[in-house]
Amino acid sequence: MGTTDEKAALAAVQATSVPIHDIGTAVYLSPDVFAWAGEWGWSNPFAFYFAGRGGMLGEVTPDVVTSAMGWFCSSAIEAMYTEGIGVAGAHGAAARMAEAHAKWGDKYYVGVDGLEEAVAVSEELVDGLEGSAIPLFVGWRQAPKSQTAAGRAAQLMQMLREWRGGLHLVATTAVGLSPLEAILTNEGEGQAKFFGWSEPFPDVTAIKAKHDEAEAMTDRLCAATLADALPADKLPAFETAVASFRAALP
Repeated sequence: MGTTDEKAALAAVQATSVPIHDIGTAVYLSPDVFAWAGEWGWSNPFAFYFAGRGGMLGEVTPDVVTSAMGWFCSSAIEAMYTEGIGVAGAHGAAARMAEAHAKWGDKYYVGVDGLEEAVAVSEELVDGLEGSAIPLFVGWRQAPKSQTAAGRAAQLMQMLREWRGGLHLVATTAVGLSPLEAILTNEGEGQAKFFGWSEPFPDVTAIKAKHDEAEAMTDRLCAATLADALPADKLPAFETAVASFRAALP
């Protein structure tokens, strides 16, 4: 990989990382997804979230899910994941999560300009990405595929969110941040509470800079594998695809 490709890949990562995160979060926490989950038997939407997302790992214990998700308090995952897999098992929950994304995409992405091309370039990228140390991404990549371009688009964007998120977990660990410290140095105490952690929280002022270090490392890790997975001349099309999918969020 030459210097030009490295710079282009890094620029593509920096242009798409926030939109991809926004898309993935919006679908995971969508009222539509939660409503479909209720129809399928999950009265607690967060039990569906943890079972459907963690179920991409297979029939595993809550500790394994905690390890892969990274920043959630283990007791919160244990409670929600255990409740969630009680409805249809881990595999069943994961299949429903993939289906929910397909349904969401069919509802919101059918009118995206250049949809087929956007899905094609995103699919090429996802298929070519290295999966070491990011099991949620790999699990999602093996989940049942939507038969429609719009549905597939939503699934692919979630895979890319898990790709970036997984590599960010690698990076926060590498710079020495614990799961709780990673949250506190980034989004703060409100997010820590949402992730199941309880006060009192430690003072992270002295290690605040480690978050920026982890973000920069994440960008580099993503850029390296992106450059290997997608030719440089297709990076603009990928950036356009992500922008189009972000703009179509309800």
